[in-house]
Amino acid sequence: MTAMTRRALKLAVIAVVVAAGALALARLPIADRILAAVAWIRDAGWIGVAVFTALYVGAAVALLPGSVLTLGAGFAYGPVWGTLLVSPVSVLASVAAFALARTVLRPWVTRRFGTGERFAAIDRAIGQQGGRIVFLLRLSPVVPYSAFNYVCGITRIDARRFALASWLGMLPGTVLYTYLGSLAKSTAELAAGGGGASTPGQRALYWGGLAATVVAAVVVTRVARAALRRSLPAQ
Repeated sequence: MTAMTRRALKLAVIAVVVAAGALALARLPIADRILAAVAWIRDAGWIGVAVFTALYVGAAVALLPGSVLTLGAGFAYGPVWGTLLVSPVSVLASVAAFALARTVLRPWVTRRFGTGERFAAIDRAIGQQGGRIVFLLRLSPVVPYSAFNYVCGITRIDARRFALASWLGMLPGTVLYTYLGSLAKSTAELAAGGGGASTPGQRALYWGGLAATVVAAVVVTRVARAALRRSLPAQ
């Protein structure tokens, strides 16, 4: 068995295991199960940290939002330790989905996300602007966290730049959501979105993220138009 064959087999096994876990997670009543897990994790020490990490990665691979788990980390560990846990774990989860999209799941991801003019424009923009576009779109409240991991996996950005830009772009939201989760006094409050309704921090993050979305859209549009002009024959 050649080294290439062994590597392909290893990736296939990993993909099957991850896909099975993601499918099982997707079939569960997600909110209730996650909240029950968070309540258990709170008193489970290092085992709880490991379980939380596995849940977060599984949620990202299964295209589930990570906000409930980010709130849960604040509830379980407080704003400081919650942030210190979620920040690297969310990057790990992003890179896991990114790697699957770039390897064994590439055909499926391409069929689902990688067609049409919008993706072509984003791919060109990421090819030219790299981490800047990823950073801006990570700040955006309208770009789904989990789907974006897969989309980036079939673009031209390299894994290291993707991970760094994702970490920086997700950090403000991570800090805010772990803080909100720390305010919750029960899992019922956690299910409602933390220890309160719309706070000044939430509103600031939302509008700041929308501003970043506009900037990213402008950059993507400019790159797409420039590429179109270059592709057209001279008049």
